[in-house]
Amino acid sequence: MEEVKLLGTWASPFSYRVLWALKHKAIKYEYVEEDIFNKSELLLRCNPIHKKIPVLIHGGKPIAESIVILEYIEEIWPENPLLPQDPYERTMARFWIKFGEDKGPIFFNFFHTVGEEQVKATEEAKELLKIIEEYGLGEKEFFGGDKIGLTDIVYGWIACWLDAFAEAAGVKLLEADSFPQLQAWADRFKEVPLIKDNLPNHDKMLTYFKSRREKIIASATS
Repeated sequence: MEEVKLLGTWASPFSYRVLWALKHKAIKYEYVEEDIFNKSELLLRCNPIHKKIPVLIHGGKPIAESIVILEYIEEIWPENPLLPQDPYERTMARFWIKFGEDKGPIFFNFFHTVGEEQVKATEEAKELLKIIEEYGLGEKEFFGGDKIGLTDIVYGWIACWLDAFAEAAGVKLLEADSFPQLQAWADRFKEVPLIKDNLPNHDKMLTYFKSRREKIIASATS
């Protein structure tokens, strides 16, 4: 099999999307940790447009952007599929994946703003969570039904990163009384062995995001 290499960083949910998909497919790969504040020549050469992680290198050919990488993985290694076989269900999965990507900047505004702007951004994030809970997840155990799929992997940051982001920013978002179905899904998702065995340390993440948040506040008040 051609060599597979993943360029990522430990605190990035986008890196973990790709890592989870590779492990789900039982694909052997080499992981290369990148310093996003001191980017390697390899990263800059493999992703000269955006200069960001993650990047998947397969047989010497680089693929950038996590969603594009996930689609590539699903196409190249169709075993253990992450997308539904039914055309309609597959289309719906892609719809919710695109929804999450399109709304990504709105989701994270609460972390990058302060004062009244942060209050507004927090409410906007909650509105999006409610839409995802009501129309995307519904009463299902996972987004695709009774087992983990690509949509779950894409939204995995809600289950595994959002609490750390919110705590670092001093806000409350995914509370069980406000989002009972989404919280229940998050708990189930984190108990899937594939996910449970491949997560960054929560305390380390929290320390890292608090440091990032302090810099944002300092910049906003200077």
